[in-house]
Amino acid sequence: MRLFGIRIGVGISWFLVLFLYIFLFYNYFHEVLGGSRATAYLVTVASVLSFFVSLILHELGHALVARRNGLQVAGIELWALGGITRTIGTFESPGAEFRVAAAGPLVTLGIIVLSVAGGYALADSGHFVDVAVGRSGVHATPALVWLSWVASLNVLVLVLNLVPAFPLDGGQIAHALIWRVTDNRNRATRATGRTGQGFAILLGAAGMALLGLSGSISGIWLILIAGFIYQGASMAVVQGSMGKRIEGLTVADVMDRQPVTIPADLRLIDAQEQFFGRYRWPWFAVVDPARHFLGVIRSERLNAEIAAGRPALQVVDVLEDNLPVRIEESQTLESLLRAEGLGRLGAMVAVDGDGVLQGVITVAQIRQALRPAAGI
Repeated sequence: MRLFGIRIGVGISWFLVLFLYIFLFYNYFHEVLGGSRATAYLVTVASVLSFFVSLILHELGHALVARRNGLQVAGIELWALGGITRTIGTFESPGAEFRVAAAGPLVTLGIIVLSVAGGYALADSGHFVDVAVGRSGVHATPALVWLSWVASLNVLVLVLNLVPAFPLDGGQIAHALIWRVTDNRNRATRATGRTGQGFAILLGAAGMALLGLSGSISGIWLILIAGFIYQGASMAVVQGSMGKRIEGLTVADVMDRQPVTIPADLRLIDAQEQFFGRYRWPWFAVVDPARHFLGVIRSERLNAEIAAGRPALQVVDVLEDNLPVRIEESQTLESLLRAEGLGRLGAMVAVDGDGVLQGVITVAQIRQALRPAAGI
């Protein structure tokens, strides 16, 4: 499914949680609604689905604002513990990160306001609150129960997300603020990562206590959430620590200054024999006589053209010039590590301010450069 051009997918764990929620809350809905079991079942299903719709809207808030701030949105995924927006690229400023991180909670707040307003329109405020907090002995109409459910769960989502611990939204908001104040992205990453680890430990301890004292399934839920937060926070701590070690290093410090390149006017058959057949690399950088970087040629495209009977075509005629493999040699190594092309193609092409190719950086070269700093 796509909304605003953004792909929305669900994992198998989402379906398991969906049925679990329906099973766990059906009796509560039947008790509050009274009447037929069919009505209680339908309201339960509608309420649970509405909650997941609100999670999609929350993530859409992140995704749409991220797209407006220059990031490419790979998609939204729903899974057992909520949703996640996957983006490609990095924030160029703390302001952009703050806007993207705050967008989701603002959407959730809007859902809460609309749900409460609708509930107050159907019943007096005291009755709506009684239904929303699950007070025993309270009865309500299906519409009121549905609105109270959406409001209550979104309040929990909002409160949890605003905790200033990475990788929660509140942690990313705190990261943007610390980055803005200190002008140090790595310090902000380490600080919010450690806060996330501490919060995860407290949440996990609360879950184990709840599970031990009452055997409630909510304890298991808290433990699972704590595990997810701790894993994300630990990754942030490692990222921040590594970023600190490589501060000051640039692309020029680690690149290969004498890379193998292909002349733009070379015939495809010659490129296959002299370069692809010899080095067995999946792609090469292509340059003009002045060594300006023009793009890359990949083995799949070259072989397809030769198989189609066009071996005499020049390399420049089959260039792929839209791949994200180009980076300025003056860019920091930290920027290089976040580059999309490094993950997709395993290497980047370094150029100077005039677009002249100065070197090539592979993943293996980066690992070699980082080994002394990382202590591995």
